[in-house]
Amino acid sequence: MDAQRAALDVLARNVAAAQAAGPKGSYERLVPQFAINDDGDSRQVVFSGAVARRDDGGILAEMVSVLNASRAYEANASVFEIGKHLAERTIDMGRL
Repeated sequence: MDAQRAALDVLARNVAAAQAAGPKGSYERLVPQFAINDDGDSRQVVFSGAVARRDDGGILAEMVSVLNASRAYEANASVFEIGKHLAERTIDMGRL
């Protein structure tokens, strides 16, 4: 979830740059990069930075990217909530 939140920050910056450039303008687009940390016990996807690219995709392309990242974040949050609910139910069953 932290990686998706960082990607959303990068994409929000792209939306602002696209708006400032205007419909025919060009701007430096940052593309979020991710890496996998594997410490032997668990794997974790982390935000590893952003790569700058020249782009003229415009505000529409940036908004689509924001929507995709937002949906991925919401999906991760939903899985987290399900896990939390299952843990609570397991604890409740132990009390009986």
